Amino acid sequence: MNLGNAMAQAVALSVAESDERNADLDGTSIDLQDYEGMAAFILNSSAGTGTDPTLDCKLQDSADDSTFADVTGATWTQVTDAAALVEVLKLNVSNLRRYVKIVGTVGGTTPVFTYGAEFLGFKKAVSS
Repeated sequence: MNLGNAMAQAVALSVAESDERNADLDGTSIDLQDYEGMAAFILNSSAGTGTDPTLDCKLQDSADDSTFADVTGATWTQVTDAAALVEVLKLNVSNLRRYVKIVGTVGGTTPVFTYGAEFLGFKKAVSS
């Protein structure tokens, strides 16, 4: 695959729209059926506000878009009130089940975080 073809097949999708959140997030799934190879899952979060705020985010996958389980090794660094975070998880989509979503858990007293997550992957090559 040459660079031009690779860039033409690159797709970015939102796993969770960036938004201000003060409660847990059970994200909407994306379908990985048409993707292959390495992909990036990017979390972008502001530092939290409130008293002792924490944000823990992870990926879950599912074969049927109904029953989800944690993906081994797919947990981002905890975000607190100390600093904002942009972190990339690199995963091979062949090692994931068909559907993937983000789950975010907030802790602390009146915690608020502004965060979102993106997927950057490559569509499967189409033979002609």
